[in-house]
Amino acid sequence: MYIMFVRLQLKINRLLLVLYKYNRRIAMRGIDTQTKKIREQVFEEVARAAYSTGDVSHELEEIPYKITPSDVPLYRESIWRERAIASERVRLAMGLSLRPLDRPVHITEGFAESNISEKYYEPPLMQVIPSACDMCEDNKIEVSNMCHGCVAHPCMEVCPKEAISMVDGHAFIDQDKCIKCGKCIAICPYHAIIKRIRPCAEACGINAIESDEHGRAKINDEKCVSCGQCMASCPFGAIADKSQIFQMIRAIQHGDEVIAEIAPAFEGQFGTDVTPAQVIAALKDCGFKDVHEVALGADIGAVAEAHHYVKEVVNGDLPFLLTSCCPAWSMLAKKYFPDIIGSVSQELTPMVATARSIKKKHPDAKVVFIGPCAAKKLEASRRTVRSDVDFVITFEELNAIFKAKNIDFNNYDKGRLMHEATGAGRGYAVAGGVISAIEQCIEEYYPGTEVQTEHCEGLADCKKMLLLAKAGKKDGCMIEGMGCPGGCVAGVGTILPINKAKVAVAKTVKESSTKIPPQDLLEIELP
Repeated sequence: MYIMFVRLQLKINRLLLVLYKYNRRIAMRGIDTQTKKIREQVFEEVARAAYSTGDVSHELEEIPYKITPSDVPLYRESIWRERAIASERVRLAMGLSLRPLDRPVHITEGFAESNISEKYYEPPLMQVIPSACDMCEDNKIEVSNMCHGCVAHPCMEVCPKEAISMVDGHAFIDQDKCIKCGKCIAICPYHAIIKRIRPCAEACGINAIESDEHGRAKINDEKCVSCGQCMASCPFGAIADKSQIFQMIRAIQHGDEVIAEIAPAFEGQFGTDVTPAQVIAALKDCGFKDVHEVALGADIGAVAEAHHYVKEVVNGDLPFLLTSCCPAWSMLAKKYFPDIIGSVSQELTPMVATARSIKKKHPDAKVVFIGPCAAKKLEASRRTVRSDVDFVITFEELNAIFKAKNIDFNNYDKGRLMHEATGAGRGYAVAGGVISAIEQCIEEYYPGTEVQTEHCEGLADCKKMLLLAKAGKKDGCMIEGMGCPGGCVAGVGTILPINKAKVAVAKTVKESSTKIPPQDLLEIELP
């Protein structure tokens, strides 16, 4: 009986550990932490500089002193370190790479090349700021002060390497013997044994976070798919992505026809009472000529992938079909599972489909994708997409632009919903929404077709799903993958807490006058 109890306890604790890790991955999303505020300050100041005329290099050099105006450090042991970190943030916000560590370089080194009204991108997208990294301990199991030194000491009993002993009445782990199996963690009745993992490494589902020779975090670009979860999880703000806000604003200032396409996850991001009409009005006051819903591109994709599934998977030409809308998910499939590339949908992503529909009517326009996703910046930099999407900015970056322009949503009429897209397309913002939209289209336009669906969220679960698919365990399925746990509403460029964002999207889907896209979208021609 005791053995059965132990086994049951192990299963329960493992389940709790999974839930704990999931909650950890999204814990800081939507909270106004100091790291988030600093990021926003930098974006705001860079945006303000971009709206200025003439030479703004001096303004850019001053930003670290605006962020840390006092001679007393607020977050670090030294004001000089704080300003050094802020300086690197300014460069990344300009789209520039980090400065070298072995020679002096001005913040504005390379500014002439980035001071343009066109897309500017220096790879890689995600970078660790060395001076900001706290060199967190990684992959170490240790006993906390919660240990009661219990009589049962099950931790000792389950350890396969006899690495645990009782020292001074408490459990002690011999690190030379420990193999990090985690059995002691799962069995401890007081949850007194913990595994130290870097927050960034814990958030990465594909083990792309490594260590340099000094113990600082380092991103393996060969593994990374630019989901940005590491950035959202670092409590020191040591990881950041490159921004395109400066060049985008320069295009507006240049007088170009700049048109925004906004992702369906935007609902509620700029205030729970802020309506789409108010967001559109604010965007136009920032210099955008027009605003379109990316959910329209999602509608096009839903109809197309429904057709793709029926004609190729149901008929047996493909074993399964993977959705293509999430760039981190599709990059994961292509990078780690090249044998199944043929099963990745070739339909245009909502971002690209919407952009092409805009440029069909406005061929000279510059299209800006506004969304929750860092990986979209990488997607838009691909050779086949560069001409479709000129810039990508996140909700976080847009909010900083609103602040730089002193936007007050109370000055605009609340208006009503947009009328371009359907509820199905707007539902793409939440995990499971993509597959739901496709399934609705199949039921409506291919009645009697048996549909098998799966969805996964978070790169670790996505990788498991792809392994099962490769092994033939998901034949006949339409599989939706989302790189962020929760879907697009959990993207690293979001502002609103995930649960509130889900509610906002669900409300919009429910209130949409049209529920599913018309089948004739299948015939739309997008150059």
